[in-house]
Amino acid sequence: MHALAHGRPIDYLVVGHIAADLTPAGPALGGTAAYAGLTASALGLRVGALTSVSPDLDLAPLAALDLEIVPSPQSTTFENRYGPEGRAQFLHARAAGLEPRHVPPEWRSPRIAHLGPIAGEVDPAMGGLFAGSLLGLTPQGWMRSWDGAGRVTPGKWSGNERLLGAAAAVVLSTEDVGGDEHEIESLAHACRLLVVTDGPKGARVFWNRDQRRVPAPAVSEVDPTGSGDVFAAAFFIRLYQTRDPWESARYANRLASASVSRRGIAGAPTPQEVEAAGLQVIP
Repeated sequence: MHALAHGRPIDYLVVGHIAADLTPAGPALGGTAAYAGLTASALGLRVGALTSVSPDLDLAPLAALDLEIVPSPQSTTFENRYGPEGRAQFLHARAAGLEPRHVPPEWRSPRIAHLGPIAGEVDPAMGGLFAGSLLGLTPQGWMRSWDGAGRVTPGKWSGNERLLGAAAAVVLSTEDVGGDEHEIESLAHACRLLVVTDGPKGARVFWNRDQRRVPAPAVSEVDPTGSGDVFAAAFFIRLYQTRDPWESARYANRLASASVSRRGIAGAPTPQEVEAAGLQVIP
């Protein structure tokens, strides 16, 4: 295992693969760990990311993050192909798995712990490590299946009751469940707080036996990639500060909507957007 510049305490830990995505413009960094980590950093938090990538992946754009890297001969690689019927996603390679033993001892008490798998790489037992932290989940990577050709489709995630019950908040998208409203209802019953994002329509928040839709600002979309991860990180941080899910969703919508106006990880929040959203960073 190789660490880059960590050793100091962190406020926000994100666990998941940084991806080497294939795009029409060439290879690009992706993955929840990248987008959420940069978002938390932009909001003034000290961020640690536990991930696994190949040695040749250029991580310079993530210099603001402290990285703990589990060695792997390959990086997780996704490709999105767009056609008349919408997006088809393919998984071409998968990096090493991430287990509780990989978390440095000094990283086990962050203010916020975010488990963000993108290809089933995070051991769900990881959720038991952070008893004193706000535990946030973006479970899309546990809810994906892929065939022999790598074609990704929504899959069933079983045996998740303990982890869902332990989380302070769970954020996923309607796409993650293939638009299955019965699955969303089932998850809402299992979670203390569930947020379901739905692109330009905003988000639905299920909390305390109540459900509310929080609309997103209207924007001109350039690239929606990563906006859900920006939303999740902003939501978890605002929830940590306010304990108000409705306000947290409104705030997260503002930053996520701004992110779609730029391509790739350049969509992570800028200082100007953070200031415009009115967030006081955690001291």
